[in-house]
Amino acid sequence: MIEPLLDVRNLSIGFRQGGRTTQAVDGISFSLQAGRTLALVGESGSGKSVTALSIARLHGASAAEISGEILFEGKDLRTASESEMRAVRGQDITMVFQEPMTSLNPLHTIERQVGEILELHGARGSAKIRERVVALLQDVGIPDPASRLTAFPHQLSGGQRQRVMIAMALANRPKLFIADEPTTALDVTVQAQILALLKDLQGRLGMAMLFITHDLGIVRRIADDVAVMQQGRIVEAGPVEQVFRDPQHAYTRMLLAAEPKGAPPPVDLAAKTVVSADDIKVWFPIKRGFLRNTVGYVKAVDGISLTIREGETVGVVGESGSGKTTLGLAILRLIRSEGRIAYLGSRIDGLDRQAMRPLRRDIQVVFQDPYGSLSPRLSVAEIVEEGLLIQNSALSYAARRDIVAQALADTGLDPASMDRYPHEFSGGQRQRIAIARAMVLNPKFVVLDEPTSALDMSVQAQIVDLLRDLQRKRGLAYLFISHDLKVVRALAAEIIVMRQGRIVEAGPAVNIFRDPQTDYTKALFAAAFRVDAAPVGVVSQDSGG
Repeated sequence: MIEPLLDVRNLSIGFRQGGRTTQAVDGISFSLQAGRTLALVGESGSGKSVTALSIARLHGASAAEISGEILFEGKDLRTASESEMRAVRGQDITMVFQEPMTSLNPLHTIERQVGEILELHGARGSAKIRERVVALLQDVGIPDPASRLTAFPHQLSGGQRQRVMIAMALANRPKLFIADEPTTALDVTVQAQILALLKDLQGRLGMAMLFITHDLGIVRRIADDVAVMQQGRIVEAGPVEQVFRDPQHAYTRMLLAAEPKGAPPPVDLAAKTVVSADDIKVWFPIKRGFLRNTVGYVKAVDGISLTIREGETVGVVGESGSGKTTLGLAILRLIRSEGRIAYLGSRIDGLDRQAMRPLRRDIQVVFQDPYGSLSPRLSVAEIVEEGLLIQNSALSYAARRDIVAQALADTGLDPASMDRYPHEFSGGQRQRIAIARAMVLNPKFVVLDEPTSALDMSVQAQIVDLLRDLQRKRGLAYLFISHDLKVVRALAAEIIVMRQGRIVEAGPAVNIFRDPQTDYTKALFAAAFRVDAAPVGVVSQDSGG
């Protein structure tokens, strides 16, 4: 019998907080052989990431109780010295995290950051290191890698930044590669490319891969084996085919059934138009030279028109850089644009900030990141009531509390929790708080900018049901921006497919999902819905900055 490369035995991890210990991982065991991929799946808080961090001894000093064994090539990493661990990290065991912008140093070039990994593990000579960095960037699919050496992280696309992180992780040809949600924030086409890249590199290097994710569709594509975690324990494990075909545990069955379901409510074609936009353009000037002369334009939005009726959801889909969010911000009048924008039949594109202020009650937005969009210094009540204070300062404290309580109840939150702070809530609960903040003023039009992309599959389904329920009760008009086509299919009656600032396809969602007309739309759908989706470089914008 072949000895496993990694053998975790009865691992438990507790964190001390407020005088008590919270058990994050509770007696789990699993093994991983060279050349194979094990996926750890489960919802946020299940212990997946803590488990991965503990393997490389990166779980932090706050860990109060750690027991069990983490055997790597037969040696227990729990008892290894820090100098021994430094030799292992980046050499034999490497990690890639979910958000490359927080993992890459914004002040250092790509060449310096990738080269540093090589230097730390013995590489010498600037010319040799540069040559190796170029080869690594080429291996992970960065176009014209030599020209990217002097680039900074903000000058790369999301997909390119993740490729740089993978290049850093693979620089010293590791034996164990740990990937913690590496594709969650990426478009479906870029996601498919990254997954195909990892499988290809694994085949060439023969490394073992531990893949942490909450997306079971990704598990189907990349993993040989799967371990399902719930509340710090492994509740089911086995080959992917077996677990997916015949799940034994109720929690596994729930995860497999958690995909957003249902259909958007039927649209009344006679309903009044809430928002319309005609020939919207947002062009950003490109300035160069000492005098900063304009030498061209980035056409982020280039001649987009749309109409949204009462009770209707229009979905806007496309890859990063296609102009989806810019379009939403333009319609909200949060950035300058050209073209006609009307709200309830009256033009608003010419209104200044002061004139727009009363309309902010009726026009709201929910952003992608429930962690970044809520102030950590304000209680939930203060966050939700902020709009009330601005729009109706005459309301008494008691009246505001009553309205906030109702808004929280409407979004499925306990009003008794309104004096708690955002860090005391889960990701899904935080997104409900963000939705409550938008709904507290009873708006008529809401822009939803990727509101489910950072959430677990089960929480996604709950948020979709919530948004549909609120729309049905209040007749809300939604502009739903997303790269998650499964969520769009469950919410949107009409779809706009954008690419490089333009509409490439538009119409009733049921028609486009059933029979997409353009190659670009077909490739997006293939990446989103086919289990065996191949990389779709034909449509990728990943070469852009």
